[in-house]
Amino acid sequence: MNPLDNANQTIGLGVALTIVLVIVYVVAPNAPANQDWYGMLLRWLHFLAGITWIGLLYFFNLVNAGFMKSLDGPTKNIVIPKLMPSALAWFRHGASVTVLAGILLYFYHFGQGGTGAIAVGIGGLLGIIMWANVWFVIWPNQKKIIAAVSKTAQDGTPAPPEMAGWGRTALLASRVNFMLSIPMLFFMGAGSHFSH
Repeated sequence: MNPLDNANQTIGLGVALTIVLVIVYVVAPNAPANQDWYGMLLRWLHFLAGITWIGLLYFFNLVNAGFMKSLDGPTKNIVIPKLMPSALAWFRHGASVTVLAGILLYFYHFGQGGTGAIAVGIGGLLGIIMWANVWFVIWPNQKKIIAAVSKTAQDGTPAPPEMAGWGRTALLASRVNFMLSIPMLFFMGAGSHFSH
């Protein structure tokens, strides 16, 4: 079996390759003697989780929303229960790991203040607002939609009339996050370029 056929095995290969390359880097001539392993691993985790979260946010807003509108009801009843639970699990857990690693990283690097702390703090605050949107607006509404669509697909129960409202609320919250991600990413990246 090819491990590239399985996403989890591919992740494992990526981690293994990272470890091998880190070992080669550390034992290479002229490698820096002092390594900040904690900060480096925390930043790596923050980046990986952030790419997962924001990548899915952009997928949902730039691709999936329009695609779902193009589907008829019976097709949506097939697609939504198969696609959305997994996509939303990666989305919301990616958000949580990103925010947790980001908070730890912020206090590790900027606990005493320092250059870029305000810029990164602005980006972090936007990220926390986005995380709250994921967990307290988008996910609860999407969970209700998935359950209603699954019930319709299983036994033909008509979709509840309030389902359109759940979808609209989730979409608008997602669009707010999509909008906030633009300044959030700017301020996260700007922190090392701004000085007091």
